[in-house]
Amino acid sequence: MHTVRKGWAMTEQPCRPVATYETYQEAERAVDHLSDPGSPAPRVAIVGQDVRLVEQGIGRMDYGTAVLYGAVSGPLPGALIAWLFGLVDRLDHVISALLLALYGLIFGAVVGALFGMLLHALQGVCRDFASLRSMQPSQYEVVVHEAVADEAVRLIGGLRTTGGGPIRT
Repeated sequence: MHTVRKGWAMTEQPCRPVATYETYQEAERAVDHLSDPGSPAPRVAIVGQDVRLVEQGIGRMDYGTAVLYGAVSGPLPGALIAWLFGLVDRLDHVISALLLALYGLIFGAVVGALFGMLLHALQGVCRDFASLRSMQPSQYEVVVHEAVADEAVRLIGGLRTTGGGPIRT
């Protein structure tokens, strides 16, 4: 059974999935094959399906770590804001911009450390670990315009895959 979709991100034309892959690399290879010169598929997209949020713990978070993370993340924004203020100075642009950028680095580190400590205190004991979040689809659909879907299925069928090929077409 072919699913026809209308109104997805590429266009408002009806589109149809022509293959589903387990890895992004396989779907990317199929799209590359479909987008070769002379290909009948003018619009091709990879759509991640069954997306899940994965949060990976990377270590404990205490006040010292929160202050350190804040102090490390604060200097760059502080320096950039101070540098912009230094450019507005009419007397000596280079000296004042560099000096203010240096002060901005220091001020940004202090403010970042304070914000890191404050945010950790506001979270209380309910979250005492640091983590990284990512979105991971379980499969990837290759989707094309309905008008060229049959030709795209034929072209993908002739494509050799390294990881087992399309799950369905």
